[in-house]
Amino acid sequence: MFSSKFMKPALVTAAIVAAFAGGVFTANAKNAASPSTAAPGPIINQQKLPDFTVLVDHYGKAVVNISMVKKEHKEKINGLFNNIPDDQAEIFRRFGFPFFGGGERTVPEQRGTGSGFIISSDGLILTNAHVVSDADEIIVRLTDDREFKGKVLGYDEQTDIAVVKIDAKGLPVVRLGNSDNVKVGEWVAAIGSPFGLTNSVTAGIVSAKSRNIEENIVPFIQTDVAINPGNSGGPLFNMNGEVIGINSQIFSTSGGSMGLSFAIPINIASQVKDQIIKNGKVTRGRLGVMVQQLSPELAKSFGLPEETKGAVIAQIEANGPAANSGLKPGDIITAVNGEKIKSFSDVPRLISFTKPGTRIELTVLRDKKEIRIPVTIGSSTESAHAAKGSDSDDSQGAVKQESQGRLGVTVRPLTAKEAKRAGTSGLLIAQAEGAAAKAGIRPGDIIVSVNGTPVKTNGDLSKALKGRKQIALLIQRNKSRIFVPVELQAQ
Repeated sequence: MFSSKFMKPALVTAAIVAAFAGGVFTANAKNAASPSTAAPGPIINQQKLPDFTVLVDHYGKAVVNISMVKKEHKEKINGLFNNIPDDQAEIFRRFGFPFFGGGERTVPEQRGTGSGFIISSDGLILTNAHVVSDADEIIVRLTDDREFKGKVLGYDEQTDIAVVKIDAKGLPVVRLGNSDNVKVGEWVAAIGSPFGLTNSVTAGIVSAKSRNIEENIVPFIQTDVAINPGNSGGPLFNMNGEVIGINSQIFSTSGGSMGLSFAIPINIASQVKDQIIKNGKVTRGRLGVMVQQLSPELAKSFGLPEETKGAVIAQIEANGPAANSGLKPGDIITAVNGEKIKSFSDVPRLISFTKPGTRIELTVLRDKKEIRIPVTIGSSTESAHAAKGSDSDDSQGAVKQESQGRLGVTVRPLTAKEAKRAGTSGLLIAQAEGAAAKAGIRPGDIIVSVNGTPVKTNGDLSKALKGRKQIALLIQRNKSRIFVPVELQAQ
């Protein structure tokens, strides 16, 4: 599993630079032995790999080493029993039980190192947010050994981009390329400070594009370039000497390079940089929906071909951009402004990087028909209103429970108090077995709709199940909603 293996290689000190060389065997008629003497042997003809020497000579001087210091500080400790009187807590602490009561602890000074690159001759530098966030002091070291104090103009944790400023003039700068033009298989090079070894150069190829990892909104460029702790924030160059990405994460089981590194596309970094410089913060677009992957099973439940790609809208924020545009739970987004949706994660990525107030067009499947819905994108800074949870309620009154055998559930309508608390109407599941349990449905879930048709009573549910072999249940669990495909039992 990838979940625990992705690392942001930033804070440590030392590394090794790799060199590339190669050769192939060819027959050379000019140098071959005479046919009358011996059989011709292979002659080595040097086949040159990409030469990065000019690139490094021109732009290596614009790559910097960034050292951060977080000073010794006090940190509050939350005890397991915070309500215990201080005098009693002190007795427990003396006997080696520090988790009783709160208190403070001293965190020693922390140091780390990363990389960055100069984008303007007056000292603007791009790097990773995780290299400089929470730092009390930042030192930027150039290749000519000059050192400057750095000031963080702002950073964005979601994209892991930060802008740093140093007080200097006439500095060497890099050229920014267009990451949309990156091709899988092309040669790339990274310059940075792995393990603190400044201006180290490594090279490789682009392994994949638009790689989504750990539900991150960034469509990473994947490479096999050797990236190690300390390379974070450094530039990824193409063969034209243009920066096409910022090295940010690696996949590793050892902490070092394993041939899987990930760079933030420079086009995204530039958008974030522009907002930080102009506004000091980053504002993202917001649609006001929760989406899930359209799996083959779910597509089949909606009566669609199993190969259909898209993102199913499971929940819509009240009075949000999606609700105001007429989008409904169960709608399947297949394209945003004509760009096809291959994974549900494409939707938050495309929306996040759309300027608030922009009018876009969503291509949506509703009742097996394709429609186009215009939506004006909202701002992520606007407050969201999530539905309340569906905690159990003992005041059921005379509400009757009924069994739905084919589905394998025992359900009852929500009481008025439960409906108010949950922020929805529907049927509360008291027991789940058979088909429902197999699909992951459990007691306490609320059935909101069946294939997009709201259900409020047992009769509504029976009618919705009639004649069907497969259904898509919209389930609310706590504060979230999700469509669950269910294959019904035979009658």
